[in-house]
Amino acid sequence: MPLGGAGEIGMNLNLYGHKGKWLMVDCGMTFADAALPGIDLVLPNPSFVEQHSQNIVALVLTHAHEDHIGAIPYLWPRLKCPIYATPFTAALLRRKLVDAGLAEQVSVKSVDTAGGLTLGPFHVRYVGMTHSIPEANALAIETSAGLIFHTGDWKLDDNPMVGLPTDVCTISNLGDNGVLAMVCDSTNVFRSGESGSELTVRETLLDIIKKKNQRVVITSFASNVARVETAANIAIQSKRHLVPVGRSMWRTIEIARETGYLVDFPDVIRESDARDLKRSEVLYLCTGCQGEPRAAMMRIATGSHPHLELDEEDTVIFSSRIIPGNERAIGILQNLLVRGGIEVITERDNLVHVSGHPARDDLRRMYEWVRPRICIPVHGEARHIWEHARYASSLGVPTSIAVSNGDVVRVAPDPACIIDKVSVGRLVVDGSAIVDVDHESLRHRRKLTQSGLVIVSIVVGRSRQLAARPKVTLIGIADLDDTITKGCVEVLSSHFDGPETKKITCDEAIEEECRRALRGYLKTITGKRPRLEIHVCRVVNSKKLGVGEQEVVQS
Repeated sequence: MPLGGAGEIGMNLNLYGHKGKWLMVDCGMTFADAALPGIDLVLPNPSFVEQHSQNIVALVLTHAHEDHIGAIPYLWPRLKCPIYATPFTAALLRRKLVDAGLAEQVSVKSVDTAGGLTLGPFHVRYVGMTHSIPEANALAIETSAGLIFHTGDWKLDDNPMVGLPTDVCTISNLGDNGVLAMVCDSTNVFRSGESGSELTVRETLLDIIKKKNQRVVITSFASNVARVETAANIAIQSKRHLVPVGRSMWRTIEIARETGYLVDFPDVIRESDARDLKRSEVLYLCTGCQGEPRAAMMRIATGSHPHLELDEEDTVIFSSRIIPGNERAIGILQNLLVRGGIEVITERDNLVHVSGHPARDDLRRMYEWVRPRICIPVHGEARHIWEHARYASSLGVPTSIAVSNGDVVRVAPDPACIIDKVSVGRLVVDGSAIVDVDHESLRHRRKLTQSGLVIVSIVVGRSRQLAARPKVTLIGIADLDDTITKGCVEVLSSHFDGPETKKITCDEAIEEECRRALRGYLKTITGKRPRLEIHVCRVVNSKKLGVGEQEVVQS
């Protein structure tokens, strides 16, 4: 049962049910788009998990990318189940839990990379996979009904630079013994050929950077430890000092070194100390490759970074892919850089990035090894999942099931099919609050971004007529020469001068009269229906006012 990651790239959360118990695999987040103004992070709604919390045996993590672990600090108070992960993933998650103030509450149990777990009716074995981060794993989930092979994120690369190649021997042995179903990564199902090797990226980047005599910035995901190691190797070979920029980049380097990775990593320099070096002597490694507004790259591009300012003829290399939905933000970032005279290099120009996910030839080889009876594609938009199911069928898989979030799939006994649908949804992190994506506050915010806001203050005397001129404030509405503001005041004033207002007996009725009076006027003059906020104030102490005196009013 996918509750996230089926019909979207990101926010992965999968449940496996057997003999009345549930095993949860991953709990990730995704980034918000322009449809959610003021929101950065989106989480899967775990209401189904909460309802069955007494039967959740554990949360098992495949690897440490944000779209697989990023929701845990926000959702664990609702889950309250034990968490299992290999050492690198466990270390990164523990650091996030410290930041969230949950370190003493959450049990994160570290499991050997070749280890196994018995969790209720499930026996789970880790199977090493190549990805862009250390200790990416598939899960071999054994039950009395059969074996599920949950691939997690993976690729095939004989030269992964960090970690070991995909454990083909173990995967083939699983296939020989019989795999009931494979739940598989669909991200690059439309990409022909192979995903490519990190070694090729390293060679390309080194060739580019050796030819530069100015500052060079590589921007990539902080969690891409293979790319971090590549940047360090290039810095050594090009005789430059490596300068990590961004809190998450420093955190990844620290944890990778603590857990036995990045063994020959060079000494690095803080960005505040790099300003005294020659421009040809530095290689910056920055966060913010997706155009995130508060990340290092956007701050550099807008000139608001406290320690790093790029000049003409400097170079920024985007060593990453564009996550669907981030195209506009990345375009804005790259245009800012180009306008500053900075050279921008992307994967469209040179082989400066390879994906951590399988292309079609990689998928074909995996199906040849595993030979599952059932294919269940996940980790993709609807078009990826449907194409993956079609491709698996063409490779001879007897049953392929294209799923969406909330689908309940019976894997065994035969026939395998979707048998039910549970309620799913999204939560958003709004400052310190976590609310449903359809919360009233977000609906209002979306309307504000589209039509603006009109705030009206009405002071009503004892005779139920206006005791002062209405106060009108427009937000997000173009009002040249205060024409609209003055028009609103005139509409309200003339409306309350009429005899019908004497019949108004309560504040709610006054509010509705104001809405009725302004709604048509604003639609006519602005062409929109802005949100209206009406505040009614009642006069408490009515007396003749002297110069400079004010009546006492009660809202």
